[in-house]
Amino acid sequence: MAGETVITVVGNLVDDPELRFTPAGAAVARFRIASTPRSFNKTTNEWEDGESLFLTCSVWRQAAEHVAESLARGLRVIVQGRLKQRSYEDREGVKRTVYELDVDEVGPSLTFATAKVTKASSAGQQQESRSDRDPWAGAKPTNGQQGNGWQATQQQPAQQGAGHSDEPPF
Repeated sequence: MAGETVITVVGNLVDDPELRFTPAGAAVARFRIASTPRSFNKTTNEWEDGESLFLTCSVWRQAAEHVAESLARGLRVIVQGRLKQRSYEDREGVKRTVYELDVDEVGPSLTFATAKVTKASSAGQQQESRSDRDPWAGAKPTNGQQGNGWQATQQQPAQQGAGHSDEPPF
């Protein structure tokens, strides 16, 4: 929409998403993300963390249910949405301003993790992945520990031996 500030933030969830429902039955999930810049200090020859940005994020409807099922504290995510500023008075009468993100898209960062994805049908039911016909058929994540959520695993080194090539498989 015109005039809105759309941003993309990469960071870690600082708590589990909290799923609630409005009186009309619409799902909303709220979670907080921390994004910490890192820079390399050539003098000390070490990486240094900058000041963390903490944002409260809200996602609505079916996406909210998917987020609540799929994401957990500590996971690295990529979130895109509309940045909102809200001012209010606290209980002591002090004016406060907060920044929040109305989420349009959210997913796991695959830089240091892997995820198995299955597509949810429009009725909210899972469909079997058709990886033999469509490798991108999935959209609903799974978690090996709890039976739902994104599954983050360490990448295994390639097997050495017959048939091994340094060329990518594509």
